[in-house]
Amino acid sequence: MSLSNVAEARGAAALSPLYRAIWRWHFYAGLLVIPFMILLAVTGGIYLLKDEINGLFYKEYLTVAPQNAAYLPASEIVAKANFALPGTVTAYIPAASADASAIVTIKTEAGKQRVYMDPYNGAVLGQLDDSGLANTPFMKLVRKIHSLDYFGWLANRIIEIVAGWALILVVTGIYLWWPRGRDVGTFKLRSGTKRRPFWRDLHAVTGLYTGGFIFFLAITGLPWSGFWGDKVNTYANQAGLGYPTGYWDNVPVSTVPMKDAMTQVNWTMENAPMPESTPTGAPAFGLDKAVATFEDLGIHKGFVIDLPQSPEGVYTASVYPDDIDFERIIHLDQYSGKVLFDAGFKDLGAVGKTIEWGVSVHMGQEFGRLNQLLMLAACCAIILMSVSAIVMWWQRRPKGTLGAPRYPSDYRVARGAIAILALMAMLFPLTGLSILIALAIDILLPGSWRPKLA
Repeated sequence: MSLSNVAEARGAAALSPLYRAIWRWHFYAGLLVIPFMILLAVTGGIYLLKDEINGLFYKEYLTVAPQNAAYLPASEIVAKANFALPGTVTAYIPAASADASAIVTIKTEAGKQRVYMDPYNGAVLGQLDDSGLANTPFMKLVRKIHSLDYFGWLANRIIEIVAGWALILVVTGIYLWWPRGRDVGTFKLRSGTKRRPFWRDLHAVTGLYTGGFIFFLAITGLPWSGFWGDKVNTYANQAGLGYPTGYWDNVPVSTVPMKDAMTQVNWTMENAPMPESTPTGAPAFGLDKAVATFEDLGIHKGFVIDLPQSPEGVYTASVYPDDIDFERIIHLDQYSGKVLFDAGFKDLGAVGKTIEWGVSVHMGQEFGRLNQLLMLAACCAIILMSVSAIVMWWQRRPKGTLGAPRYPSDYRVARGAIAILALMAMLFPLTGLSILIALAIDILLPGSWRPKLA
């Protein structure tokens, strides 16, 4: 998992075309991935501490003094918020605990804003830009940088390519570490070594124990990518392995996907259609009744209610707590109160369940504090591994060259390396395209230029 030589070439095995080819492609993978790995590890580590950081820096917005009194009706809280900030109310988040604020999302000319309210007396605690699942503007920024959405459409596709190359990095790194009769595959740091062997051992050992986490984080992060994730979502749902299609058999639906109409939605359901209410000529039954209905249905606390924005719109409650078993979406007809859709984690197909579970673990939620600390340790290890790779590369790099491992003597013999790359190309098309470009450059590069790269 490096920009550099994981093991000094020792013996005939190290000089084989296969070893040289894999070593070279490990170098290329590291060259592309390491800057992003550091960025992802730093932002991912920060996001793992989302609740703690939000609670520390946004305490005046998120918390209130608990009182021995009932909350105000939701409609009254919303009215007070809308009086303080005129606009169109789009969502309401009831207080999740006795010391939590209630939140009202209002669409204004300046964009969506969240107004934080004391649920006991309706006092306005403040307002912030709407941040969706991230809850606060700072964490939204961290999340957007982590996915590279902050830098635009092209950068988001690059992160998808990087994830594929990270998998190549893990596979080739384990191959290079494997002893094969040589004193290379160490499981621990060795004392009394020279500077470069120390960094090599630090990199190899850290990479060995972190490789599984890198593989897991890359795989579970890919569903959120713009190209690969969207295609997998479409194919899974078409095959009945994603969201429960039968729920729409007797329900009117719109052409609007849930991701465009809801404050928050899970990966599996984001492209599912929004149900529609059936106007009856009677007025809508109102937010207070909607809140009571959702609570009677037993939805987990911390849910968000998206309000209907048209005569055909619905009341929607969605919740994504740390325990994925309580994940749930409920849609209600705004006139009759009829449940149009009610599904949770248990209702998803095999692919939907697998990906939702993976995302929950990826975000450090599924197994509580242990999960959070384990993912945080993995982020720190990724940074350490990346830094050791950079140091190693700098130490062994001949002056005036890139310092890439030498070309294999015969690329035709290195079928193992080609097989690894071909498999990755088939599984991850954007990564495959970048592999073809890199392979073409590697093979077709004029001989006079090659000394600068080796």
